Amino acid sequence: MTIIIPCIERRAVRAFTLAEVMVASGLGVFVLAAILSSFLFIGRSGFGMQSYTRLESETRRGLEMFATDARMASDIHWNNNQSITLTLPTSTSATVLATYAYDSDAASPSNGCFYRLTGDASSTAPRQILVHAVAPDFAFQRYKLDATGAAAAAANDLETKQIQVTLHARLAGVTVATATNSAVSARYILRNKRVSN
Repeated sequence: MTIIIPCIERRAVRAFTLAEVMVASGLGVFVLAAILSSFLFIGRSGFGMQSYTRLESETRRGLEMFATDARMASDIHWNNNQSITLTLPTSTSATVLATYAYDSDAASPSNGCFYRLTGDASSTAPRQILVHAVAPDFAFQRYKLDATGAAAAAANDLETKQIQVTLHARLAGVTVATATNSAVSARYILRNKRVSN
């Protein structure tokens, strides 16, 4: 028996040359680098915006809480330019103390924060942190009203009728720009406090 094998026509097989592979790889690297850098830029921008939004809302909430207490306060005790104690009325005609302060103690868990404390400055009650990451230049300013109704710096607790807060909050990330929020509050009038000029 004879077996006949048909002849298969061979065509030239084409493949990519080394130069074509190198050019395609180079273009692919550029495209992937552009996509990765865009992704990182969008991520950093998002983190920065989130940090700024957090600082803004935290500062607003903290100052609103302080404003509410300051307007209700019947007396004020100036501990220093970073700490004040307000005497607040209660619904039972009694009073309660509330201290607002900046914590500059490096060993404290609330270091660098603007906080509210129920009681006087030496109270051991838990601190309610109002604003995190506040710069050390935090300060309260106090003002009196003179005979014409104009505001001037107050020298003591008796003549203090207005209070103002200045703070700068900063939130830094490892690979992103620092988000900052500076606030100089309005002068809050201690409506329930009697003054002597």
